[in-house]
Amino acid sequence: MRTNDTSADRRTFLKAVGGVGVVSAGGTLSLVGRASAQDAITFGQPASLTGKWDFLQPAVSQSTDLALSEINEAGGPLDRQVNLQRRDTAVDPQQARQVVQQLKNNDDAMAILGLFSSEITPLFDFLKSQRVPIVTPWPGSTALDGRGGDKGTPQDLSDDDWVWRTIIGDTVHTIGAARKLLDEDMGRVGIINGTSQGERSWADAFQRAYENGDGTVAARVEVEEGKSTYQSELNRLFGNDFDAWALAVALDDAVTIVREWSTAGYGRQLLLEDGLRSADLIENAGEAADGAWIALAAGEGPGYDGFLSKYQQAGDADLHAWGVAAYDATNVTALAIERAGDASREAIERNLGPVSREGGTTVQTFAEGKQALADGNEINYQGAATPTDFTDFGNVFGDVGVERVTPDGFEQVDRIPTDDLKPLVETY
Repeated sequence: MRTNDTSADRRTFLKAVGGVGVVSAGGTLSLVGRASAQDAITFGQPASLTGKWDFLQPAVSQSTDLALSEINEAGGPLDRQVNLQRRDTAVDPQQARQVVQQLKNNDDAMAILGLFSSEITPLFDFLKSQRVPIVTPWPGSTALDGRGGDKGTPQDLSDDDWVWRTIIGDTVHTIGAARKLLDEDMGRVGIINGTSQGERSWADAFQRAYENGDGTVAARVEVEEGKSTYQSELNRLFGNDFDAWALAVALDDAVTIVREWSTAGYGRQLLLEDGLRSADLIENAGEAADGAWIALAAGEGPGYDGFLSKYQQAGDADLHAWGVAAYDATNVTALAIERAGDASREAIERNLGPVSREGGTTVQTFAEGKQALADGNEINYQGAATPTDFTDFGNVFGDVGVERVTPDGFEQVDRIPTDDLKPLVETY
């Protein structure tokens, strides 16, 4: 049974889809539906349960749990139940390394549904050596533009990098951000960014996109995290002449910087890194953030409408693009098992591309895909966040939305379609 009644409470929803579960840090989520609990398949999820990005995790957890409940209610891949082991990494590379080893060796996870840019980039060679497919909704890093996926040869594992992402990369949405500023005749910008991999990657990608569009970066200032004031860095940046400025730092630092910028009356259009799209920004920065722009994955693929009604019934976590992409990561991994007829890590890796790329019967849920495969058809999973057509490097394209910060939330002011962005991307 499925319902589009968004007023239904969470208990009613979980009963309807046939699963209930309990999740805790380091605990297992077990969703009992029509799938057989015997010989269950385990997925692992490295999670930002603590640390500076913990405010983003609730939506990813809720979407993942929703997908798993649907998968198990539909009978599960190979008629087996899927369980989830969720472990906290605090988005710390060394902790992430330990968690990946625990998920692989202790939990016997067949696939890993997570990891941020700042975890994947320094650990890339280690992760590749583990030979566990990583299907993640998080990373935007440009370091993955030419690394990851199956290189378009799904049956040949020798050239695989074992990392796939279901969210558009920084290269794509920073092109959208640059285009928005240039279309508004803002031909000179300043940039402030932090030192973490994700923040530096965003700033690098934005600068490259902006300069490729004949814009000029008048100044760029890199700042340390966790300072009580950034007034000297703001003074240094705003000693230059430009029309707009871009900010890529952690949320707490962004609140400090935006407040000090507003108080000083520097003016000029502010563009925020996509990771700063949080209600906490509005709550803590107040009127200082009003009018700022954020360019990010629109997060609305072909399956978005059907996903949204179910998500709203599943809980009350504030939804964002990474949360939507987590639904896709879970579904496409389960479908890879179903197509393969085998739940091994190698089988999943070989089938992620074939179940998602163009051709075959279009499906938007695991249940639809399981039925189509049973009917002898190839499938093309069309996701909730993007079409999920994996490139040879395991990346996806999607529309870019430009939103304005308001006292009541985030208001979309522009949307740049995928077809306008693809020609501007070289290696992806």
